[in-house]
Amino acid sequence: MACFTSCKSAGSSSEYKSYLFTYFTGNGPGEEAIRYALSSDGYNYYALNNNEPIVDSKVISTSGGVRDPHILRCEDGKTFYMVVTDLYVTEQGWRNYAMILMKSTDLINWTSTVINIPETFPEEFGDIHRVWAPQTIYDKETKQYMVYWSMQTGNNPDIIYYAYANEDFTGLKTTPKQLYFSPSNAACIDGDIIFKDGQYHLFFKNEDESKKGIMQAVSDNLTSGYKELEGFMNVTKKPVEGSSVFKLIDSDAFILMYDMYSSGKYQFTKSTDLKSFSVVDDAISMNFHPRHGTVLPITEKEEKALLNKWGKIGKSAFVSYNTEHVKKNNVVIDDENLSVFLPLKLNANVKSLDPKFELTPGISVTPEGSQDFSAGPLSYTFSTGNRTKTYKVSAEKNNNPVLDGFYADPEIIYSHKTKKYYLYPTSDGFTGWSGTYFKTFSSPDLVNWTDEGVILDLEKDVDWANRNAWAPAAIEKKINGEYKYFYYFTAAQKIGVAVSDTPTGPFKDSGQPLIAERPKGVKGGQEIDPDVFTDPVSGKSYLYWGNSYMAGVELNPDMVSVKKNTLVIFNPGRTFREGTEVFYRNGKYYFMWSEDDTRSPNYRVRYATSNSPLGPLNIPENNIVLEKRPEDGLYGTGHNSVIQTPDTDIWHIVYHRFNRPNGINMGDAAGFNREVCIDKLTFNPDGSIIPVKPTLTGISTIEK
Repeated sequence: MACFTSCKSAGSSSEYKSYLFTYFTGNGPGEEAIRYALSSDGYNYYALNNNEPIVDSKVISTSGGVRDPHILRCEDGKTFYMVVTDLYVTEQGWRNYAMILMKSTDLINWTSTVINIPETFPEEFGDIHRVWAPQTIYDKETKQYMVYWSMQTGNNPDIIYYAYANEDFTGLKTTPKQLYFSPSNAACIDGDIIFKDGQYHLFFKNEDESKKGIMQAVSDNLTSGYKELEGFMNVTKKPVEGSSVFKLIDSDAFILMYDMYSSGKYQFTKSTDLKSFSVVDDAISMNFHPRHGTVLPITEKEEKALLNKWGKIGKSAFVSYNTEHVKKNNVVIDDENLSVFLPLKLNANVKSLDPKFELTPGISVTPEGSQDFSAGPLSYTFSTGNRTKTYKVSAEKNNNPVLDGFYADPEIIYSHKTKKYYLYPTSDGFTGWSGTYFKTFSSPDLVNWTDEGVILDLEKDVDWANRNAWAPAAIEKKINGEYKYFYYFTAAQKIGVAVSDTPTGPFKDSGQPLIAERPKGVKGGQEIDPDVFTDPVSGKSYLYWGNSYMAGVELNPDMVSVKKNTLVIFNPGRTFREGTEVFYRNGKYYFMWSEDDTRSPNYRVRYATSNSPLGPLNIPENNIVLEKRPEDGLYGTGHNSVIQTPDTDIWHIVYHRFNRPNGINMGDAAGFNREVCIDKLTFNPDGSIIPVKPTLTGISTIEK
């Protein structure tokens, strides 16, 4: 909200009971549209209209898409202005020429006008090719509504301009003027102004390559004299944009929120002085993923009208499940068949389970309390106003995924020192695989897992790389009578190695990458996805890696350097993509790899065998180990490791899959929102691998 205090002429802030969040969701088709969410406390937001648009972008825009919605309550307290960017990235890229001015008296029905800047001001701004992120604020001195936004021409930096709107908010009646003058002539976008203690605080995104982030400038005058404050207002070091400040109802605290666009999340921070901000993410929840939006306090009457219009009983009504026994990321809601499936952790009591449904405001549910799900689905009735729906709710113990949250590329070892298993995954859930740290998890039985915390943080522990922490591998090695743990990891598309005395770290990086360049003669691909293997026959250890090519090399006894002249480039065939995994059983060396792209639902695992750790490979005619199972909603099953229960012929495969049930509908984002699963791996008498059926239930004990 641009100016909370400008609303007070309509009455005291205590008249406002809740918050309206207006936002868009992404750059893809249908995502560049205005959406609504409600919150009763300013921290927990629930999408209206099943997270679908409340206005058709194609009707109000020239491009077919709208972004960056900013909403303002007018001085009369009853009229609302909204301004949005007229841009459809799918077709236009990041070039556009217009903004849209919108007006409403009920927050439901909107009139709109397109303002094409080059056409409106051909002499002054005929060569403009960016018109971004407009906002509106009431100018108390001139008693007019001022619209401000950023524009760019040629290769010049983006500049924040302003102009005054006409009386009916259908056009601009003054020629745009520069609002903010950057002392470093940096590109500035996403301006947001709030008035506090006699001063105007302008928050904006500084786009200078050496100084990117949310900054603030302050002035006693709305339209001039802004002086830049030192430092960044954003708390995170991740890329951010689209900041917006609003004041909490009946409080002296302000929320500064911003779009962490490369991390796939929003961050909320809190302040009382607009200078020092603390992160409050732990208090925030949303059942949607917003991009650049704004928040407006609303009355109880306005909230009820919005709920009557868009308070749907459906998938978006289910916000969370407050029992610790439900795997919240994997709940399946089927609106077509009116069913809900609750996957339970193994410690749940199916005969006495209270799902503790958390629903969007205005929706109630019966029955309440603990119920017996052991005999099959139960009927739950959900109501809002005069509308009701009854869903069949079932609950079942599912041990896949085995870890809470998003993780991928799992490596697993058994420690003879601690008599436990350890999982070493990629920390997932970051847009574009942008995670920077690694964790480990321990288990006595492959079933119950304990989070042992971060064992290596690129930004703190590695000098030669600080990005793309991917696909680790680990091994326990006894050296001079003492157990050592060697951790091979991908960082910035290179492979490093770190060492520890314990499987839970902390691990100390060697100080330089172990594999930093493509093998001679190899064209294309990346130096990623290490795998480490010790040959039980010779006692020698080997490192494998590669994307689009499979390489292997013998390691020296120190385990942190490679033996010269031992490099081999394998020929696994055209199905090889990445994720080599090597293990030994009954005289055979097994080589596994992943086919296709991790963003593809068809990502799957194949294998070959060899008589040597360095090949050549024998590829069976039917060599698929693991692939999708659409009938159970399981997709993207790949990038695995294999573990043998000590002193037995019991084997398990550890792999990742798309999130179930949302992954298949997430597009490319499914490839960085993955989950770790474990299933049994079995063999035919001739040693060939029996194809693995990925399961929901997973394993409950280590049994033959």
